[in-house]
Amino acid sequence: MANSNLSRFDAADYLDSPEARAEYLSAALETGDMPFILDAIAVVARAEGMARVAEVAKVGRTSLYKTLQPGANPEFETILRVFDALGLRMSAQPANTARDHDNKAALAC
Repeated sequence: MANSNLSRFDAADYLDSPEARAEYLSAALETGDMPFILDAIAVVARAEGMARVAEVAKVGRTSLYKTLQPGANPEFETILRVFDALGLRMSAQPANTARDHDNKAALAC
């Protein structure tokens, strides 16, 4: 029997600063798991206010929910607009994996 005094955990409730939101999304992006990344963007959008994010990104609120649902295949331009609406930037950094090292070694031969 479920305890009615317990509330459902929502990470959005704890992402109360731009730094926390950026860290959360950065960790999700590092996984390379697209459904997880879309969910993380949705969590951050909820923390920011989904209606406001949709308005600033120039996307309908319902469309934004659909864009960020599991199995969606959003256009990169839409994701960039959502990041902009969230006040966040994407960045790239070198990967330091064994696979990258092996690829560089193979190219050197």
